[in-house]
Amino acid sequence: MSDTAVWRAPTLDDLAAIAERAFADLPEGFRQLAGDVVFRVDDFPEQEVLEALGIEDAFELTGIYQGVDLARRSVFDISPEPSRIFLYRRPILDEWAERGDVTLEELVAHVLVHEIGHHFGLSDDDIDGIEAAAE
Repeated sequence: MSDTAVWRAPTLDDLAAIAERAFADLPEGFRQLAGDVVFRVDDFPEQEVLEALGIEDAFELTGIYQGVDLARRSVFDISPEPSRIFLYRRPILDEWAERGDVTLEELVAHVLVHEIGHHFGLSDDDIDGIEAAAE
């Protein structure tokens, strides 16, 4: 019998647990501002999502925010559906394997915070600027 351990890729449930811990580790005020956000982990985005974004390779999308961001919400809105943040397991694992300079937990937290930034109404450029300033 070999002493070599068998490695298995994290499952959808594993990634969801990592995302829940990452969200719980965010500052209290940030979590409160995020409000009611539903998190979901899928292997890949649906084809309709890729087409709407003009993305041909499903591995290029690690997460997405879907909903009316806080900047565009109104008290007069009729009960909108909850905001959702989708994390895509296979593209996240692929990026993690390619980078090699971050832990899976760090990468999931990065994607999660990026998508919460969209929930707050921030653009990709805004989020990139904030991340660059924090480094």
